[in-house]
Amino acid sequence: MRPQIVLFGDSITEQSFRLGGWGAALADSYSRKADVIVRGYGGYNTRWALFLLNHLFPLRCTMPPVAVTVFFGANDAALLGRTNEHQHVPIEEYTENLKNIVHHLKECSPTMLVVLITPPPVDEGGRMEYARSLYGEKATKLPERTNEMAGVYAKQCINVAKELGLPSIDLWSRMQETTGWQKKFLSDGLHLTAEGNAVVHGEVVRVFNEAWLSASEMPYDFPHHSEIDPEKPENAFQHQSS
Repeated sequence: MRPQIVLFGDSITEQSFRLGGWGAALADSYSRKADVIVRGYGGYNTRWALFLLNHLFPLRCTMPPVAVTVFFGANDAALLGRTNEHQHVPIEEYTENLKNIVHHLKECSPTMLVVLITPPPVDEGGRMEYARSLYGEKATKLPERTNEMAGVYAKQCINVAKELGLPSIDLWSRMQETTGWQKKFLSDGLHLTAEGNAVVHGEVVRVFNEAWLSASEMPYDFPHHSEIDPEKPENAFQHQSS
């Protein structure tokens, strides 16, 4: 069987197999070498993600994923007293939740490559525009998220990765290196445009390559067509394991 790469996160992960999505691009990068599986849950924070662990990553699984991306924080960072306060998770709890997620994954498989991804930056103006497009005059006058608060959670995500010796992707910082990131990378002030998805895909591939999961160094699951003798095709499959 092909090895599995699981993308675990919130709506930014759930949407990653849409047209131009980073998950779809990753599946293409690992075509015929690994199966990329999306486990994204729109609106979820790390508190709710904990309830999914035993269902998605059972400890007695005989073939655990070789790699998992953990991409939470955008909802945890929702502000108290605003429209999405029910998603808010205090920074101290967010920290512990991330650690518990990692510990569970490592209990599934000590060799599993776990990559933590920070929440993206937030374009507060874009969030307000999006709210007005949905609710008109009834839209909230204050953004439910701020870039400053997203940065607090992003920093803590990086700190957890360093503490646990894991690779990480500082998406919050990486995107803001580009002038005009607000509209270039974000479709509604939070979720990703095609260009934003491309950034995530590029960063995930980079981290996988720097670890031990480079697609170019992985074998095909079955022989390349150029290796098949049309006169004796069975020869190409003699050493194929089930």
